[in-house]
Amino acid sequence: MPLVAHTKLPTFERLRNEGQIVLSPRRAAHQDIRALHIGLLNMMPDKALAATERQFFRLVGESNPIAQFYMHPFTLKELERSPGAMQYVNRYYDSFEDIQRDGLDALIITGANVTRPDLAAEPFWEPLIKVVRWAEENVTSVLCSCLATHAVLQFRHGQKRRCLPAKRWGVYRHHVMDGGHPLVNDVNTRFYVPHSRFNEVGRDQFDTAGLHVLVESKEAGVHLAVSEDLFRVVYFQGHPEYDTISLLKEYKREVLRFTRHEREDYPPFPENYFTLQTQAILEEYQDDLLAAQKEGSKLPEFPEALIASSIDNTWHDTGEAIVGNWIGKVYQVTHMDRRLPFMKEVDPNDPLGLKK
Repeated sequence: MPLVAHTKLPTFERLRNEGQIVLSPRRAAHQDIRALHIGLLNMMPDKALAATERQFFRLVGESNPIAQFYMHPFTLKELERSPGAMQYVNRYYDSFEDIQRDGLDALIITGANVTRPDLAAEPFWEPLIKVVRWAEENVTSVLCSCLATHAVLQFRHGQKRRCLPAKRWGVYRHHVMDGGHPLVNDVNTRFYVPHSRFNEVGRDQFDTAGLHVLVESKEAGVHLAVSEDLFRVVYFQGHPEYDTISLLKEYKREVLRFTRHEREDYPPFPENYFTLQTQAILEEYQDDLLAAQKEGSKLPEFPEALIASSIDNTWHDTGEAIVGNWIGKVYQVTHMDRRLPFMKEVDPNDPLGLKK
């Protein structure tokens, strides 16, 4: 499904330079192919704003060659932004008012930076709930990523996330629990997904909420679940949108926080991510770093360029397939008018006809 560069958003040119098909509006207008309009509620902090945008655009754009995609990123004005980030948002992002007026076929909601134990105390809580309520009435299907999954589980089902004993951080093996569901019926029955979080919603909480678990890991817990109607809300706890080096960047950030005395312990490796050779290089770097700190000498440079090429991506193709299945089903049941969620013959309580 090719993306359509209908705005000057820099992400389009960057993805085009990576080799992804990105159509100009003129070329898209001359193709007799139906367009889908997909919103991206990007709640990530400033430093991750553009990267998260690219990751989800890439996942959508590579997923399936059925339709043209018009992506509509927007954010919440209640989230604190730097002047530079505000300028970027004001220039390239839609407002929620624009979204409500024009409509969407599908919506993706990202995670967000959390500073309080209770999500309901976060500044994004009320505006996020406003978006979710609007989407329930006007959007064919909503895909929630990580923190958004936790927020909707708390808001809609009263299931508050639980604090983990330690950060769940790495790439974990998962299994398909219901191979008959159309989101996963043609993907590998065992595959990998990155996770990065301090909290989780457990399998028992998904079950109590009446949700249907599709993909789970013994080590990382539930990754993929769907709402009671089996489609209108899709929940991710993992991060299939991550770039190959996303966890490397996160590990580097934590090491730098250690050097600035913002964390007391030296960060552990993300699990199942670095090769043994890469770990040896990073352990040598850690020894050199600690020695330099003790001696008060210049700190060594983090060896990112040396190890980046050694990291394997074991999750993108399956994530792309699942997102492709999701979008394909949206395409099959959504109304031609993007302001309406379903075709006339579709039952909103059973949009895929799976309960009959």
